[in-house]
Amino acid sequence: MFNEIPPVYLIVGSTAAFFFMGILAFIVRSKAAERPISPIRIILPPLFMSSGMLMFLFTQFQVPWSQVMEAAAVGLLFSTILIATTNFEHKNGQLFVKRSKAFIVILAALLIFRLVAKLILSNSIDVGELAGMFFILAFAMIVPWRIGMLIKYNNLKKRERLTVN
Repeated sequence: MFNEIPPVYLIVGSTAAFFFMGILAFIVRSKAAERPISPIRIILPPLFMSSGMLMFLFTQFQVPWSQVMEAAAVGLLFSTILIATTNFEHKNGQLFVKRSKAFIVILAALLIFRLVAKLILSNSIDVGELAGMFFILAFAMIVPWRIGMLIKYNNLKKRERLTVN
């Protein structure tokens, strides 16, 4: 199916879709900051995203192990920035994700990084493989970030209980 579509259309289309998803992520994150955070709200996004692993059942998206490791390493690197900049605040006795100006900068940087990497790598790596690599990068970024959020959340809740007692 993808072999019939010229690669330039796949690159432009997937880039446009990624920018749309980036803007959507910013909107969702902004709205989410208005609701109290809970462990389930921290855990669900990576669980929902994990269904994307089904893409690797199709050969055009399968990635060599060396590229899996590279993409995962970059994702882990980016996750450290997200972990460091994600904090919580108390409002009306509940915990909320603190709005961070760094989030929009990080999101924009990721969008630009992805665009530049895609333009450079699409000449040497198949578009399907590239999609698989970017999925691995995103998944390797969101899982540690959400684990970090859960640890911060649990530590704050533990401190709250100690303070109340």
